[in-house]
Amino acid sequence: MDIEALWKKAVSQTEIHRMRLQDLATFEDTLVPYTFLSESSLNKGDTVVRQGKVLIQKPALLLPGNSPQFEGFDFELDNGLSERSVSTFLYMRGIQFPSMRYRHEIASIDLIEKSLQESIDHYKDLMARHEDIQTGLLIGPEDTWQFSLLILVGALVARSSGSDIQKILDKWKQDNSGGLF
Repeated sequence: MDIEALWKKAVSQTEIHRMRLQDLATFEDTLVPYTFLSESSLNKGDTVVRQGKVLIQKPALLLPGNSPQFEGFDFELDNGLSERSVSTFLYMRGIQFPSMRYRHEIASIDLIEKSLQESIDHYKDLMARHEDIQTGLLIGPEDTWQFSLLILVGALVARSSGSDIQKILDKWKQDNSGGLF
């Protein structure tokens, strides 16, 4: 499947059931744990559970605008796509991620003998019982998990951007208190 078809499939079939409660940190790295559920393509009626985290790192050096760095998403391994081609593809469609490093680390991939809906209910209940406000829960196609994960990260970036601007201005005013303000 080509990159365009994979992206369209992810966009049309990804569902974000829970997002981390807090916005992304403005001046520090942010760890975004997730649980991704998909119907198994091999064992009908079972669910693939992919758990991991994305570390969104603020750049130590200024990066060129619109130049995000995606690491550990295995685009090449799973789909024969380079990380750079994915960045270019997203940019050409007007999808812009801030110029930060997004490093994915997978913790586990499991197959459970439950339907997708039973699995969704199970993980929602588990997160509620543990009062887990950090972990995202998303559902999508098994073969587009990377794009589904980028959709989650993009939603968090978009939600955080308004407060980021205010925090940046407040920090600038504080650092330049003898200046214009």
